[in-house]
Amino acid sequence: MRCGFTLIELAVTLCILSILSAIAVPGAGRFLDAMHVRGAVIEIESLFSTARHLAIARGSQVSVGIDGNRAIIVLSAAEDTLRKAYIGVEHDVHFTATRAAMTYSATGVGYGAANLSVVVRRNSAVDTVVVSRLGRVRH
Repeated sequence: MRCGFTLIELAVTLCILSILSAIAVPGAGRFLDAMHVRGAVIEIESLFSTARHLAIARGSQVSVGIDGNRAIIVLSAAEDTLRKAYIGVEHDVHFTATRAAMTYSATGVGYGAANLSVVVRRNSAVDTVVVSRLGRVRH
């Protein structure tokens, strides 16, 4: 007596596996895109909150520079670069902003005439970070 699988059993098993993977792979790709975007949004929110807290703690202006082409965000105070975050490289996303910079005063209020929006995207996953004139961050 021989132990093993017949050719028909192997073919049926491979067909079932291929059908299940064809159903699961696109969903997994969308899930990964959403995870990358969410990670980038959390880091961007953290950078803006950090800049606001540093401005209050130092009692001086702190600026957040946004370079959407290179996907970099830079925190700076006077001539000092406090932090440079390579969001695009670290999270594999692209983002655009309505303004190139935001400056926080020593009281934590953001300078500028309107809200700042940063739209983060990767394939079909998109999320937006909004910074109000008062310096508050939400998404």
